[in-house]
Formats: sequence, C-alpha cells, structure tokens
Amino acid sequence: MDSLAETTVSDSPVQVVHVIKGKAVASPDVTYGSGANAFVTPKLNMTELVWSRTSPGPAFDLPVKDILDFLGATGEALKADRQGYLADAAERMVKTGPLEAGIVRRSYEQLPSMFDRDRLLSLIEGEIGDVALLDGWKPFENRLGNKGSIRAFPARLVHVMAGNVPAVAALSIARGAIMKGVHLLKLPSNDLFTAPAILLAMAEIDPEHPIVQSFSAVYWRGGDREVESLIFRPQYFDKLVAWGGESAIRSAKDYIGPGFELVSFDPKTSISMIGKDGLTSPEAIAEAAEQAAIDSTAYNQTACAAARFHFVEADDPEAVDRYCEELQRRMGVERPTCSVYAPPVSAELREEIDSLRMFEDDYRVWGEIDGKGIVIRSDEPLDIYPDGKMVNVVRVKSLAEAVRHAGVATQTVGVYPPSRKAELRNALASAGVQRVVNLGGSMGLPAGMSHDGFFPLHRMVRWVNDEG
Repeated sequence: MDSLAETTVSDSPVQVVHVIKGKAVASPDVTYGSGANAFVTPKLNMTELVWSRTSPGPAFDLPVKDILDFLGATGEALKADRQGYLADAAERMVKTGPLEAGIVRRSYEQLPSMFDRDRLLSLIEGEIGDVALLDGWKPFENRLGNKGSIRAFPARLVHVMAGNVPAVAALSIARGAIMKGVHLLKLPSNDLFTAPAILLAMAEIDPEHPIVQSFSAVYWRGGDREVESLIFRPQYFDKLVAWGGESAIRSAKDYIGPGFELVSFDPKTSISMIGKDGLTSPEAIAEAAEQAAIDSTAYNQTACAAARFHFVEADDPEAVDRYCEELQRRMGVERPTCSVYAPPVSAELREEIDSLRMFEDDYRVWGEIDGKGIVIRSDEPLDIYPDGKMVNVVRVKSLAEAVRHAGVATQTVGVYPPSRKAELRNALASAGVQRVVNLGGSMGLPAGMSHDGFFPLHRMVRWVNDEG
C-alpha cells in the first residue's frame, strides 16, 4: 500500500497524504500556498468521504473491549514506528508548520500515551459513566417507575480539527474510536501530517479492521463552500465537531440545522493569578515564576491553555518588577512544550512594544524581540493579544479584583499558591472560566474531566431511548 514514508520531503511543495478508510492516497493534484509553505494534496472524491446510512458503520457493534485492545496495539505501533510514519510526519510538520523541531519531536513521543487503556477507560467512565451504554441497551428505571432502555449510539461525525497542538489529532482519533462512529477528519493547515500518520499506523496493524474502516483524513481549504456544502449535510453526518478560531466556528455554524448538530471547541485564552505569597522572598518569586513560565510558554503560546496575562497581587511595585524579571528569564528556556526561541512577533506588536518602552513611568518591558520571551508590566491589561512568548503582567490589589478580567473566553486560570483556588473558583466559574488549575499545570487535563466546559464523549454520541 502507498505510505507516507514512500514520498520524500526534499521536493517542494510538500505532498500531503490523504487516508481514506485505511488506504493512503498521495497525488499532487491541488496546490495550496506558495514558496516554502506550499503543499499539494490529492483531489477529493466526495463519494469516498461518506458512509452509507442504509447500513451500520463498520464499528457500530464492535465491543469496547476489542476497541481498547486495538487502540493499545496502535499505541505500541506508534512507539515503535517501524514504518517511519511518525518520523516522516514530524519532518514534514517542521517544514510546513509553526512548531520548532524539538517541540514536534517531544510531542510525538507523547502520542502513544493517548491510546493507553486506563486513560481511555477513564475517559469513558468520566464522560459516559458506564461502558455498557456504549456496548448495547442499558436497562433504565426512574423513581416514578418508568422503565425502558437507553443507549449511547454511535454517531456519524465530521471533525474540523485544530493544529496548534499535535495531540489534538491523537485525541480526536482516540475519542472517535471508542465512540464507535464514523469520522471524517478535516486536516488543519498547521498540522497536515499527524492524523494521517496515526491512521496509517492503524492500517499497518490491520487495514480491514472496523476502526480503520471508520476513519478518513483529508484536507480542503476551510470555508470552501464547494466542499462543505456537499459534506456538511444530515444525510451524511449527525454532528460537526469544530475546533478553531472565531472565523472557523462562525463558518461551521452556517451549516447547522435540524439533524446536523455542532459540537464546538470554541477559541479560548488563559490567564495566571499569583497571590502575594509568591512575592515574599527571592525563593518564592523564583518558584512562582518557574510555574508561570511553564504555563505561558506552552507550545510557544499557540496552545489555548497558555497564559498570556498574569495578575499579580502586591502592594510593592518593586516586588512585581522582580517577578517580571525572573519570569522573562525563565521564558527563554527549552521545555518539553516550548523552544528557546519562538517565531518573531508581528510587526504590529513590535510597534506596540517599542512605544511602551518610551513610557517607563507607566509601563516597563523586559526582554527583546528575539523570541526568548517578553514581559510587559502595566496597571491595567493592555489592549493587545500577547503572542510569541509574550506576557502582560498586571499588578492588582487582590486576586478577587482580578476576577473581573476573566470571562466566557477564558479557558484556564492557573493559581499560585494552590491554596488560593478555593476562594476564587466559584467567582471564576460564574465569570465563565472552564478550568482552575495549580499554576504550572495548564497542560495536564486529567482524562475523564470536562474539556472546554462540557463532556465531549457525551456530545459525540446519539442518545437513543427504548421506552416502555
């Protein structure tokens, strides 16, 4: 069978391999982008991208136990990577994507763990409650004596995926597999290779396996109505699982109607809150700054959980400045999810930073525009979107006061010290925040807990009743 490993990356533009129900398709039919960022894809055959509704999907009746066995084998295959699918994908990812080679390599080393049996069972138990609901009809009886059965029935899903973190591809495939449905993965332009590599590793194990036959991964330009007006229809799919920025979500909503539901991972940003205990000594400042740097540099700040604004509780301006200095120094360190140097900030942000340097009475800037991190201290949040390892540190009289700067677009709030979370979490939840974590723990979402404020597995099935 054609494989990702059989196409070279030395030629330009880069070839993107589509995977259609276990089969690799590689042909330079359509060109996207230009120069070093150009890539080519096969032409889409729409009839190959859907599954007939006249018969169940390939894995609809496959026991969860068998699925977990296959996913476990997938994890082992990814770890061994004997066919070089992940190695080749990583090389292409670095050539065409925004992430540095070390980040890609370390991220790929973590992909096999996404298929760990205990992790997947934790997902099911936390989000569905009982494996029996996936394997068949579970008896139901309420306090009023009403009886029946209920099943979490497999759904037909099209996924518009995000590519800011490689784990999104693995998570989407793992979730989709244990839900037993059929899945069309729309590849993101900033990660064209992770999902096909995983699916090809699955096909190497057994190309006819029901899980393999339940997935396809292809690329088209987001918002292309010639494609989406044909694909995003209830006669083919039950739900649209959409990740991404505001424009992507708004575009997806155009197709939502009766029989075609949106499951949205909305665009989010994150913040940090540092209590006064984090400024009481040089050791405390170093500890708080270290944990804050871990959160703020996640995937060079492309991750939704990466904190861009820090609210620091202090009466002493000099203590805040010492924190800023220590934070900036620690942002220029290589970590599992960040590199020493991030891509250059935009020209617009450069101009903003240069202008702030001229008003040191009100603002102060640490760091240079070299990708190693910039920290800007102010008394109110700046009207900018910090990016490329940039943080705006805001001095506040109390962390309770800082809650007003959180809202429905705030995904994660990292709190230091952790003992302060209890006094803040209700107010943060009321403001719209979805996660409250120990500072430094923003990238450690436990399997089975909510994701972006809901339980994805619960939304990725069709709940069907047999009543009476």
